[in-house]
Amino acid sequence: GEAANVGSPVALIAANEADIPALKAYAATLGGAAPVAAAPAAAAAAPAKAAPKAAAANPAASAGGRVVASPLAKKMATEMGVDIATVAGTGPGGRITAADVQNAASGAAPAKKAAAAPAKPAWTPAPGVVAATPSARALAKKAKLDLASIPGTGEFGRVTADDVKMATGEMKPKRKAAAPGAPPALELPEGLVPFTGMQRAVSNNMVATLDCPVFRASREIEMDAFNALYQSVKPKGVTVSALLAKAVAKAIEKHPIVNSSFRPEGTFFNKDINIAMAVAIDGGLITPVLKYANERDVLELGENWKELVGKAKSGTLSPDEYNSGTFTISNMGMFGVSQFDAILPSGQGGILAVAGTQEHIVPCKQAVLGMKKISKMTVTLTCDHRQIYGADAALFLKTLNDVMVSPGQLL
Repeated sequence: GEAANVGSPVALIAANEADIPALKAYAATLGGAAPVAAAPAAAAAAPAKAAPKAAAANPAASAGGRVVASPLAKKMATEMGVDIATVAGTGPGGRITAADVQNAASGAAPAKKAAAAPAKPAWTPAPGVVAATPSARALAKKAKLDLASIPGTGEFGRVTADDVKMATGEMKPKRKAAAPGAPPALELPEGLVPFTGMQRAVSNNMVATLDCPVFRASREIEMDAFNALYQSVKPKGVTVSALLAKAVAKAIEKHPIVNSSFRPEGTFFNKDINIAMAVAIDGGLITPVLKYANERDVLELGENWKELVGKAKSGTLSPDEYNSGTFTISNMGMFGVSQFDAILPSGQGGILAVAGTQEHIVPCKQAVLGMKKISKMTVTLTCDHRQIYGADAALFLKTLNDVMVSPGQLL
């Protein structure tokens, strides 16, 4: 180890590498006591060299000594006691802004400008040229599609093979992802579901009706009296379906032509009035039959109907209980349907579509305000026009209206 006197220099620090030889020569001249101010002098060299940078902090002020600043910036500098010549400008061309003056007064560094995002490369095909991948061109040629009519989703808008497949329907468009916090997309059924035996039978029956020439007739029926009757027999287990079947059967008695069926040789009249009622069940549609509906009372029809519906839902109906109908009723009133047409079943002459009951305001001389509220229901009769004519349908609907308006005869 070496020893040194107190206060003598033990090391010299060069501000720049180029100063090292000069410091070595200076160190050789030092004796036992070197001037203490030598080290501070070396340290002061750095600020002296940095001074030109501070002078160039405001390039806007170096042009002929004129300071380029906004009027508001100059006013704020005067009010805050800030030398505006020392403020670094961040505006266009180094222009000093009001924010620069505020930063200088608070000692905050001027905000750096955000780096501009790199521009995406762009490419535009030559006029008349459609950008597409080779596979997309081959698929479009095979499908005889014009590439210019297909939106491209590839790079630079190029048409891809998937774009062509989506245009031909071979591929479905990709579903956009749900936005954060949005409810998930509802998954709906997709693809072929084979028919059950019942569904195939219903489908075949509907197709068979296409060869039958039909016509339709509609009429509104007042329902207040009928609804009152239903409310009185409902506690006894009588349903609306049983009452409707009884009313239709009573009208058929006076117009048996609507209970007939077509034969190549002529009109076939059915002796029995068997009312089939369409019932929607899981996986299909079936028509349980209320036999001899004109001859049985509504209580018996109500009990029979409940039994038939139970068998229909459990799949235990016998063929005679669903294929022996001579006239059909399709009731969609419970679903709020205001009017609809039913398809005539094969082998029958008529089917009655029953819609929902709706309230109407009609004139009434006995009412205080000359108006009253009544309930009406629209029914539509579909008939086989080969043996049933328009007048037959109109007369049947008139008779049905009379029965429904005066339903006491149903008991």
